Amino acid sequence: MPETGIRELKIRASEIVRHVRERKVRYIITHRGRPVAVLGPVEGTPLPEAGTPDASAWQQLEQLGKKIGKGWRSRKNSSELLSESRR
Repeated sequence: MPETGIRELKIRASEIVRHVRERKVRYIITHRGRPVAVLGPVEGTPLPEAGTPDASAWQQLEQLGKKIGKGWRSRKNSSELLSESRR
């Protein structure tokens, strides 16, 4: 299984995802040389269905996002702030 660092993943994301999609390649994603995640095809991987604990967690996350949005006090939206932090 090939390894790729986070920086390389950012640079080659389209190419790597294409390999995952077309060739069914799985990648080990590393941060400072240590494995932190596996990127692989979804086929054969069960996705959370409505009513499962994973789906419930997503629903809670969405509700939290709405709650944060109601209390947002910045003149900039979250996309603008995120864009600035990536410069």
